[in-house]
Amino acid sequence: MLKKLSLCAVLALALSACQEAKLGGSNRHLAPIPSTTVALMASKGVSASDPIVMRSYKKEAEIELWKKAADGKYVHLKTYPICRWSGQLGPKIREGDRQAPEGFYDVTPGAMNPNSSLYLSFNLGYPNEYDREHGRTGAHIMVHGQCSSRGCYAMTDEAMSEVYALTREAFASGQRSIQFQSYPFRMTAENLAKHRRDPHIAFWRNLKEGSDEFDVSGEAPRVSVVAGRYAFNGGQVSAAAASKRAKDDREVAELVAKGTPAIRLAYEDGGQHPVFRELLDGSSAAGEGAFALLDARGARNKLGEVSRPDALAGGPREIALNAEPSYPAKSTAARSAQATPAAGVPPRRLPTPGQTTLAETRQKDAPPRALR
Repeated sequence: MLKKLSLCAVLALALSACQEAKLGGSNRHLAPIPSTTVALMASKGVSASDPIVMRSYKKEAEIELWKKAADGKYVHLKTYPICRWSGQLGPKIREGDRQAPEGFYDVTPGAMNPNSSLYLSFNLGYPNEYDREHGRTGAHIMVHGQCSSRGCYAMTDEAMSEVYALTREAFASGQRSIQFQSYPFRMTAENLAKHRRDPHIAFWRNLKEGSDEFDVSGEAPRVSVVAGRYAFNGGQVSAAAASKRAKDDREVAELVAKGTPAIRLAYEDGGQHPVFRELLDGSSAAGEGAFALLDARGARNKLGEVSRPDALAGGPREIALNAEPSYPAKSTAARSAQATPAAGVPPRRLPTPGQTTLAETRQKDAPPRALR
């Protein structure tokens, strides 16, 4: 009877976000950094003891790992394919919405789980200060092994072993927290032009401010929350970041003028890097270039239980959006005034973040309101 109760408890944990049990008896958390990655670090002038920053991108299904060099600037070390993420593009709002979060998070030594039932894992620290100010709920949001997600970023066990080892060594050398920058997509002019009418665009432009600071300086921005928005480096925008932002805005305007369609991507339930679809379909070999961790001869058998493979088959649908906001976005005051309904007119119902029905995605979108 006791064994049955224990099994039920483990299953209950598995059904709630990416919450997990801690399973002892393994030394996989002590696996060394692969020799090829040690050599790569040496070629870039960094070592295992240097601090790291991570950046994730849902649409591209990739996690980048950056290392701090002797001059204090971060250099790109490696890109890892995400085996599974769930939900839609956009932030996590509430417990159970299957959304992988977007924003700026701090991974601390206490977030590491060496005895994870999901091979290895670390907690992102959701909800952060921004999430709490907006009344967002949920917990146990992680980066972990096994190709299954209920709101987390799942990697192959091999990739997770390497990322865990790099993170472990950075903490052992004194890094107090690791900045994890989580984005809907790479903040390119093309992506911003295509998603310019998405209901989350104002939030994404706010994230881009931090992305720009990192891109132009090579330093992790200091993150705070002011008036319900992310603020970076005390709200002081560097001249280089301001110049980049202006250049990107011009490129977006040019793309719009050339007829770039405005879309919203609607996923059945998240996605994964194309390399995994190729492995599962057997359509081509994989494991080249930045994704050398994948061994095409055996990786298909190493993916394990892939969550909701039916939701991955067709990829995201492109939903054309018609309501055209200005670019850059209007001021907060103007948006608030525009969003206030006239007397006697009922407010328009907003789409539920993370909802995936075709009927909902075809609705005209309105900016999401924070849930409190």
